[in-house]
Amino acid sequence: MKVLITGANGFVGKNLTVHLGERQDVEVFRFSRENDPQELAPLVAQVDFVFHLAGVNRPQDPEEFKTGNADLTRELAEAIAASGRKIPLIYTSSIQAAQDNAYGSSKRAAEEALNKLAAEHGSPVYLFRLPNVFGKWARPNYNSAVATFCHNIARGLPVQINDPGASITLVYIDDVIRSFISVMDGLVVPAPFNEVVPQYQITVGELSQQLQAFRDSRGTLITERVGTGLTRALYSTYLSYLPPESFTYEVPKYGDPRGEFVEMLKTPDAGQFSFFTAHPGVTRGGHYHHSKTEKFLVIRGEACFRFRHIVSGEFYELFTDGVKPVIVETVPGWTHDITNVGEGEMIVMLWANEIFDREHPDTYALAVGTQA
Repeated sequence: MKVLITGANGFVGKNLTVHLGERQDVEVFRFSRENDPQELAPLVAQVDFVFHLAGVNRPQDPEEFKTGNADLTRELAEAIAASGRKIPLIYTSSIQAAQDNAYGSSKRAAEEALNKLAAEHGSPVYLFRLPNVFGKWARPNYNSAVATFCHNIARGLPVQINDPGASITLVYIDDVIRSFISVMDGLVVPAPFNEVVPQYQITVGELSQQLQAFRDSRGTLITERVGTGLTRALYSTYLSYLPPESFTYEVPKYGDPRGEFVEMLKTPDAGQFSFFTAHPGVTRGGHYHHSKTEKFLVIRGEACFRFRHIVSGEFYELFTDGVKPVIVETVPGWTHDITNVGEGEMIVMLWANEIFDREHPDTYALAVGTQA
């Protein structure tokens, strides 16, 4: 399939171009503000689908709303009609199209031109009145609070908030692209207005607080719940605004004659990840837990794990190494330790089901011994 993207150099256009480039069955033609509108007709004549993303939203001259939104869309509609083919088209309108202002009026006029195209020539038209779209590559200090806040907070710059309680509606760029591609693939039926889901509601103050929490997590090592929903999308977006010199950060390292211990990541409700080293012959542990649990994975070296039931005295011993990945679990009520039985340094990854609490560590010293 051959597709045309107008506004290909914009925020949504860049993301869409990359996603379509990952498919082997799509060839992309691009139209941007550097192109002359007279180039539309020959481009349209070659394609099977149009993503009309081009538009003007913050011009120096308000007249540009008309030329960049309404007039350009009319020229595109005329080019599609002149092709003699019912070429499907997506148009990124705006929720502002329902408002009585210069920008909204120009977007509404563009919608009307496309509805006329659909009615008179049969081209399927998909109108998306998008709320605030956010994600990687949006331009900061322009028309996106998310982009501006991410850019500033990632660089230690202040953010300006006039009304912390003001609510904004957001859609994530990946969800927008997914919706658009579903239309292109023929999986969506035209409606008066097509919507991207999910949409998220958040206040400006909450947005700022969340982004600052991402920044601060490097110091506390406690990550936000970044696996799903809005928090996941905001975290991915925030990271995309980090300058390259901020791609890394140091974490504390603790050492003693046995080896070293490093905490990597802590979670609010799913424990923490660490790793430790042990020199040859060194034994670590020798304690039990009532409720706390752990998982050990030897990354390099050879290990002997020993367990003893704290009531019955039952003894168990096992060996693992870095060649074969084996998870060893510690079980409540069994004292346990790990010994480096190899000739080189041992490196072990460790997960605990809870963040270590120095006031209530649930860790009690009790030697395991080496005999059943």
